[in-house]
Amino acid sequence: MKSEEVKQLATNAIEALAAALDAGRSEDLKRYLAAMGRFHRYSLHNVMLITLQRPTASHVTGLHTWKKLGRFVRKGEKAIFILAPMVRTKENTEEQGGNRVLLGFRGCGVFDYSQTEGCELPSIGRVAGDPSEYQERLIKFVAAQGIALSYDQAIRPARGISEGGKITLLPGMTPAEDFATLVHELAHELLHRANRATTTKRLREMEAEAVAFVVCHAIGLQTGTASQDYIHLYNGVAKLLLDRLERVRSAASQILDGIGH
Repeated sequence: MKSEEVKQLATNAIEALAAALDAGRSEDLKRYLAAMGRFHRYSLHNVMLITLQRPTASHVTGLHTWKKLGRFVRKGEKAIFILAPMVRTKENTEEQGGNRVLLGFRGCGVFDYSQTEGCELPSIGRVAGDPSEYQERLIKFVAAQGIALSYDQAIRPARGISEGGKITLLPGMTPAEDFATLVHELAHELLHRANRATTTKRLREMEAEAVAFVVCHAIGLQTGTASQDYIHLYNGVAKLLLDRLERVRSAASQILDGIGH
């Protein structure tokens, strides 16, 4: 598949998602957000390309990498095409130190785990209803950002509050609720600490809850309906949608990387 065709697939995916939102179908957005959690190291366009071509994909990589992992793509399986960067490394100089220069993008085929067979992959820590070791990792990541964390009954009925360098959580929540709330408030810190005056509460809460959904889904927590209401805050404008999704993807990726997912 040519690069132009892959780019067109991405464009079609974006337009389809915007149209779905216009029609009030939130499940399509929920599906993309869930995919962000599974593929958080991929660009927004590549997440959309993967989801458009194989909505059930869980873990994708190239043919040679699967072979190194002891797995082989089954005969007849169709590749999932994404955009791979083409880079060139400049010669080392005292000033530049061997900078990598982006030349463009090319179409690249990858395959999902379900398209392969062979050795089982090692566990990647997926859990159901229990954040497990990710709870402590998240707390350490929050501290590493220079953010103070405390618990106080006085914030009730709120579950969490972000105050620019300080997060307060309601004590006594279940581990899953505690984790999800901390991610939500951390998203506020990462996304909104410096620009609260230029955004609306509606957008800030939407972004923070979307980040919480992506991160919780990525580690296997069941979010139920708690993270679905924010979807209806989207107004279906394609540009706004793309702006928000990229911010969500970036913040969720930063958190997932920070907790070692």
